[in-house]
Amino acid sequence: MPNEALVQAVKSIVTLARGGNLDAAYQGYRDLFQKPEFLKHRPEDQRQVLRLMILAKGVPSKPTEAMIEAHRAAVPALTELVSIHSDPGDHELLGICHEMLGNLESADKIFRAGLALERERNPQSDLCGTLMKRISLL
Repeated sequence: MPNEALVQAVKSIVTLARGGNLDAAYQGYRDLFQKPEFLKHRPEDQRQVLRLMILAKGVPSKPTEAMIEAHRAAVPALTELVSIHSDPGDHELLGICHEMLGNLESADKIFRAGLALERERNPQSDLCGTLMKRISLL
């Protein structure tokens, strides 16, 4: 999937979401994340798309089945990013997915691992505060 195809897919998903068709948007994310080509994109591009879905504003407080399936489909890509790059931000995204899926023990471990990494890098960062808050809310 060339980068242009990724951009077009994301534009279509965003259009669906802005039009209020959230289930179709989440189904679009699910389908995108399930394509083997998604993992061939640059890590920065993967992160941008994953963040767009996982940190979306204005989503229902009770997740729909489409939301859950999209988060489940994001787990393999995030797991790979975490294992290869050890980026604390990736840990946050993966932890949020596990939290969405009801895997609270896994989410806690992932958030804590990300927090440990971020504390080594920059103990005063906003991400440290965000991860501590996420842990406290579990």
